[in-house]
Amino acid sequence: MSDAELASIRQKRLREFQRRQVMRKDKPEAPSADEILDRIFRGRAWEIFTSASLQFPEAMNKVKDILVELASSGKLTEVSGEELFVFLRKLGLEVRLNTKINYVSHGQLKSLEERMKEELQRT
Repeated sequence: MSDAELASIRQKRLREFQRRQVMRKDKPEAPSADEILDRIFRGRAWEIFTSASLQFPEAMNKVKDILVELASSGKLTEVSGEELFVFLRKLGLEVRLNTKINYVSHGQLKSLEERMKEELQRT
């Protein structure tokens, strides 16, 4: 191959590459499912959604798809943690959350667990 042929091939490939880059830039990227959910979730919704996903992975994949579809179409604009929790309960998903009870004693923040341990050590 001569230098002129090689240069012609390079130019052709460069034009094709540039055309693909322009087409790629023209297409707006669709937001991911998590980005869509992040727009509508308020309060503790992510905490509840994550806990439910760990406990019921198959069911939550379907719930996620439905929530994303509703949010994308504009039918669902905001979901609080409490609303999501009640919704999942109505679906029959008994989501268990990590719950801590804290109190202040003599200026120190202590958990109920620590308080009970102290009481047991005194007796």
